[in-house]
Amino acid sequence: MVAEHLAWAPVTIPEDYIPDLATRLNLYRRLSALENDEDIDAMGAEIVDRFGPPPREVALLMKLVTIKALCRRANVEKLDAGPKGVTLAFRDNSFANPAALVRWVTAQGSLAKVRPDMRIVVVGDFEEMGERLEGTLGIMREVAKIAGKKG
Repeated sequence: MVAEHLAWAPVTIPEDYIPDLATRLNLYRRLSALENDEDIDAMGAEIVDRFGPPPREVALLMKLVTIKALCRRANVEKLDAGPKGVTLAFRDNSFANPAALVRWVTAQGSLAKVRPDMRIVVVGDFEEMGERLEGTLGIMREVAKIAGKKG
């Protein structure tokens, strides 16, 4: 299970946006199963069509759903995002393309490193919630892209 430490980000569907509990629970269930950008975008469009422009919490939820899908693709078991950067832990310390991941970390210079416990640390200035989500999303897009490459 991916455990993002994003407690500072309200990522719920507000009751005043979708009053029916069963509908909200169904949307949470459907969102948790999404795997790719196209499906996530389609779900976002469906939400807007059915319920109108989403409040900030729903926009944040959609970003988190995207980050979780990228984590699954990249075999990231745990992701910690804080004001100073992001730490990634891979399931069974395994990555689909380790040589490319090491090249990517090396190319980041002083902004990324592999810790002795095999976790990747990427430094960033993510004081604000929006910066943190965008920074995490960008990092995960890169790592998932590398995981998808063969060689």
